[in-house]
Amino acid sequence: MNKKDVSSKPQESAADRKATAGAWGNFKRTGKMTLYTRRFFRRPSAVVGLVMLVILILFALFGSKISKWSYDEPDFSSLATPPSAEHWLGTTPGGSDMYAMVVRGLGRSLSIGIVSSITITVIAALVGTAISYFEGWFEQVGMWLLDMLLIVPSFLLIALIISASSGGSDWLWLAFGLTAFGWIGYARTLRTLTLSLREREYVRAAKFEGVSSFRIIVRHLVPNLGSVLIINTVLGVIGAINGETALSFLGLGIKAPDTSLGTLLNAGQSVVQTSPWVLLVPSAVLVLLTFSVQLIGDGLRDAIDPYSRSVGKAD
Repeated sequence: MNKKDVSSKPQESAADRKATAGAWGNFKRTGKMTLYTRRFFRRPSAVVGLVMLVILILFALFGSKISKWSYDEPDFSSLATPPSAEHWLGTTPGGSDMYAMVVRGLGRSLSIGIVSSITITVIAALVGTAISYFEGWFEQVGMWLLDMLLIVPSFLLIALIISASSGGSDWLWLAFGLTAFGWIGYARTLRTLTLSLREREYVRAAKFEGVSSFRIIVRHLVPNLGSVLIINTVLGVIGAINGETALSFLGLGIKAPDTSLGTLLNAGQSVVQTSPWVLLVPSAVLVLLTFSVQLIGDGLRDAIDPYSRSVGKAD
């Protein structure tokens, strides 16, 4: 019995090793993006936010195709009329179709928000990591400049920039103004996050091998801030849209004949008692847009955060 037991042990261990090797051979490594996607779609609220945002984007892109009225084509026979079969969301006191105006305003606000948010993220990532990477006098001067720029009255300067625009390019100038002053605080935050990254072994090895500073920043430092950059880019869209809405609401943003959600709110607040739909419709669209992006931002945060338990465990 002992001999049989002894002789059978090597055979069992060999079979076990073969089975284990086969199991590892069938194992497929899950990439980060695949894992993040799975975790994101496990969160129902994030999926709801994504669906809402997609619907709003499709509405802004193709909503004008199903309406016979254009945002710059008023109907003088229907002034301040409530929603009807002819004008689905009613008209303004000037006869403009509210449906066409909301489609145009949503598209313009989304354009400003997306362009500004992406540009702010790129500038802040490069400047913030560069200030932290070079250290010494460069870091001191860079932080001094950021602190000085933070006290600049950006709201008034953006208003001055927009007031000088004309010819339908005011939305580009508005996006430029929001970008010019929106990256400063973000760059300061990213500089703090980069302090620990610049001491990592791969950064020191790249310096030792003579890799250029710009290449180290772009290839090693910025990608390691990817999760923070993605989340803040998504949430930055809402920040830019809120900035545009505030300026346009005060009459300092988009000018007629173009329109945006802020311009519609500005026009609706003066006729809220006689024509409440002029204010309620763009307000509802703005709330839905803000709410959907907020849900997406929360979903991305939980998907990227390895310590988050709100989306369950990976299979």
